[in-house]
Amino acid sequence: MAHDDDSELEGPRHRDPETHYRRHKKRRSKEHGSKRATSASEGTSRGSGQRLSMNALAQLNEYNTRGVTKEPSRERERKPKRDRPRRESYEVVDVEYDPPRRERRTRDDHRHSEGEHDTPRRERRRKEEYREEERGYESRDGEDRRRRRRHHITDTEDDEERPREKERRRRKKDRRVVSGAIVEEGRAIPDFRVGEIRGGAASKHSSYDSYDSIAKEKESTGYKFSMPVWRKKKRWIIAGIALVVLIIIIVVAVVVSKKNQVSDSNKDKSSLDNISQNSVPPAARGTYLDPFTWYDTTDFNVTYTNETVGDLPIMGLFDDWDDSKAANDKVPAIEKSWGDYAKRPARGVNLGGWLSLEPFITPSLFDYDSRLGIIDEWTLCKHLGPKTAASTLEKHYATFVTEQTFQEIQAAGLDHIRIPYSYWAVQTYDDDPYVFRTSWRYLLRAIEWARKYGLRVNLDLHGLPGSQNGWNHSGRQGVVNWLNGTNGDLNSQRSLDVHDRLTKFFAQDRYKNIITFYGLANEPRMVSLSADAVTSWTAQAYDLVRKNGVNANVVFGDGFMGLANWQGKLTGMSGLVLDVHQYVIFNNDQIVYTHQKKVEYACAGWTQQTQQSMNTATGFGPTMFAEWSQADTDCAPSLTNVGWGNRWTGTYDSGNASTQALTPMCPTKDSSCSCDGANADPGQYSDQYKQFLKMFAEAQMVSFEKGWGWWYWTWDTESAPQWSYRKGLAAGILPAKAYDKDFNCDSDVPDFQGLSETF
Repeated sequence: MAHDDDSELEGPRHRDPETHYRRHKKRRSKEHGSKRATSASEGTSRGSGQRLSMNALAQLNEYNTRGVTKEPSRERERKPKRDRPRRESYEVVDVEYDPPRRERRTRDDHRHSEGEHDTPRRERRRKEEYREEERGYESRDGEDRRRRRRHHITDTEDDEERPREKERRRRKKDRRVVSGAIVEEGRAIPDFRVGEIRGGAASKHSSYDSYDSIAKEKESTGYKFSMPVWRKKKRWIIAGIALVVLIIIIVVAVVVSKKNQVSDSNKDKSSLDNISQNSVPPAARGTYLDPFTWYDTTDFNVTYTNETVGDLPIMGLFDDWDDSKAANDKVPAIEKSWGDYAKRPARGVNLGGWLSLEPFITPSLFDYDSRLGIIDEWTLCKHLGPKTAASTLEKHYATFVTEQTFQEIQAAGLDHIRIPYSYWAVQTYDDDPYVFRTSWRYLLRAIEWARKYGLRVNLDLHGLPGSQNGWNHSGRQGVVNWLNGTNGDLNSQRSLDVHDRLTKFFAQDRYKNIITFYGLANEPRMVSLSADAVTSWTAQAYDLVRKNGVNANVVFGDGFMGLANWQGKLTGMSGLVLDVHQYVIFNNDQIVYTHQKKVEYACAGWTQQTQQSMNTATGFGPTMFAEWSQADTDCAPSLTNVGWGNRWTGTYDSGNASTQALTPMCPTKDSSCSCDGANADPGQYSDQYKQFLKMFAEAQMVSFEKGWGWWYWTWDTESAPQWSYRKGLAAGILPAKAYDKDFNCDSDVPDFQGLSETF
């Protein structure tokens, strides 16, 4: 029921207090006898400055004890929180942790508080109460009733808030949805401290995401915000440093980008992602020209082409090349002339066992039952069949030699590489089981990688039609059918045809600087061939090379005839170079040398032979040493052909009485000869044995540098460390830089006492 004087309460506040007191007293005296007691809300809102009688107080106490009926309050009705309209928007705050929530304060806590965390609603209520007290409208009893009512409301709000409080605590700590009220109370930001990112700055999504917001918040609490001067200076310093670094990065990036522009473009062309298979003509699909059949496309141009030069495909090549690199600061860049090799000898290494297989280098490819007779590349391909042989060997081509190989060769201080390859990279004949043409693509990529690292190339045709020596690394072990036997002349012509196509291709401008040596035939076995036939064929091949425009040095093998026997032969041919392969372990008279004797022979014997051969009065003239190693035994499995044994322990059964060794050939020549030490892991070598191996290697380098230089055999092997330059470097038995040797044959050779001569 509404009171008649509600309108008066809403009127102006300047009416006379005494008049208002008389009206209020009259109305209360009329209601004194009523059975309805004044509600707590009504009493609180209206208040009174008059003392009640004892009867009225007793009646009021009775009603309060047994419960009262509430009447509409004259104040604006307060709704429970759950009935209040939700805020239309929330602010998302990212925080690293959910800070402990401040417990809701009780009535007594607020009474004794300094008011720092009071909400605006409660602050307004207090202000209204203070204003009413100033006007004298409140009695002590009215004050008690108002306190009871506020206590009741606070408890109700607390009860409603607890479930919501628990719900909020279960939310994820890294991201919370926070209402405006919580932000206002400061609970959305942990550890609010000006100038600290975890306090003052908070999250970028917070209402405190700028210093202006922080300043306003602090201003409302009486705190004047200002950024410390030292922090401003620090920020300016950091910003300046960052700017300088950024400028440097941009400059470097631009320079590198320009230098690698062609390289980056090539990498894009090496990916098949943007190439359609329809770009390959149906007739070429599935052939060696189809890039979608290639095992590896790294640094290959995968744009289909059937273009050829000299009837050989340019597949995989890019249009651009760069000859500006040098292997090291001791030698000129590829684009510049090397000069006289007699004054600046080559220091190189072979990529043996890669494009021309050799069982002792990669025994895993020949790991079959011996009864199957898989002893060379011919029998391996025959056993595997065309499809499996193609996939097996291309995987080997792609993984045994990679770009890292050339990077490591350059880092070793080497400046040349020799790449052995065989005729089936160009052509196959009759019933040849070899994998046709696949190795050609990898040969071309190897030349480009060599160019990238400033390494000059010695091309070596390692296997010729019919086999020029009958050894497994020629492709087919057995009879020599090159310039010999029924098909000797046919294979001779086929070999010339191969060189004709090769030299037409390598006469292109892109190869004029990088290919410095062009080999005709690796190790022709002249003890089984006519010496005249070999020299005649060599002369024909040389003329063919020059006619097709290849100006590189042309290399021919000594044929194991002895260097002195080449004096006066093949004269008048500019740039023709004699290739000699020096090993003490394949000679029954030299393998018996002690460790000291081997080093002395390398220093004295081979140096003398080199100087004699370099002199046209006593030898051929230009002489190079394209194969050698530091191995002092022939113990590596399959080194002397699969299943033939070795000389060191007297198990070398070649079937030739003049070459076989059926008794031990180590220095002691008895049953104590063993291969265990030579085939052991280099980590087990004694310090004295390592000293010998390094000294033996450096002695050979010194001797061969008296000629046109040397190429170590070979860069890497699967399990023969004394034949691997890479493994020798790792073991410390080769100089870290090929041009920086510790031993130069200018001091006495130790006797290596205590080092076993039998292993």
